[in-house]
Amino acid sequence: MSAEPLEIHLEEQDLARGLRDDVRVGLTADPKWLPPKWFYDARGSELFEEITRLPEYYPTRAERAVLAARAPAVAELTRAKTLIELGSGSSEKTRLLLDALTRRGGLGTFVPLDVSASALLGSTTQIAADYPGLRVRGIVGDFTRHLDRLPTGGRRLVLFLGGTIGNLLPAERAAFLTGMRAALEAGDWLLIGTDLVKDPSIIVPAYDDAAGVTAEFNRNVLRVVNRELGGDFDPAAFTHVARWDATHEWIEMRLRADRPMRVRIADLDLDVTFAAGEELRTEVSAKFRPEGVAAELAAAGFVHRAFWTDPDALFGVTLARAA
Repeated sequence: MSAEPLEIHLEEQDLARGLRDDVRVGLTADPKWLPPKWFYDARGSELFEEITRLPEYYPTRAERAVLAARAPAVAELTRAKTLIELGSGSSEKTRLLLDALTRRGGLGTFVPLDVSASALLGSTTQIAADYPGLRVRGIVGDFTRHLDRLPTGGRRLVLFLGGTIGNLLPAERAAFLTGMRAALEAGDWLLIGTDLVKDPSIIVPAYDDAAGVTAEFNRNVLRVVNRELGGDFDPAAFTHVARWDATHEWIEMRLRADRPMRVRIADLDLDVTFAAGEELRTEVSAKFRPEGVAAELAAAGFVHRAFWTDPDALFGVTLARAA
């Protein structure tokens, strides 16, 4: 069975408008910031795939280990008929769950949601070819805005993997989980991946690797602004910074200006000044404790059913059910 035509809820002009709004607000704020979603143009996505293969970057390997060991249990507990993945990308790890659910029987539909139409087209075509008989229905959308567009009916299991929830600030996480619960029916399932709190000596190198790949990934957001909005950032004039915030238990990625500079964003008619040493925050990546994940899920209307981790207790995967 071939993949169905993509369902489009996010057009190129929507993304362009979102970038303009975020750049205007973030670069005129004090302190300055940009959201991490703008890392991921084609080059940024390539760099991130490279990051996931680095020796320092444990989250992808650890989460894959959990899913490889626990996918049969997830399939047995949920008996899902519809599998939905948010921020699906290549859906590589999802295949572990597709395999387990297919072996168990009953899975009829796979629905990946992602902002990138090109990435979705590639992944849905391949998955439809690899899982004949499975209905594959890609949705181009933003998981912070389009949860109400998810298909209804059937016994649904929603995946939110990769620790992506850690990129949301606490209030944003609460809003996301509440919106997720509103989009589900009682009895539907949510499987969520969370990077766990651990020694910063393990966490920080995952965001500041020796080869400098993460530094290039971080600077890529400046290249996106240059290309899309007529900016004249000099990415080489910014130093990559990865800092552990023990109070909030999250890692912050920043870009530090090496010298005073004035940056012109032509398409916004905006001039932005940086002092030497001034930092632009580009990402927060929260780390979690199991009891904290359970509490946030409960506050949003989910019942905690299972928590699994890898042998080194680096990464957690939580299964919850809509109450």
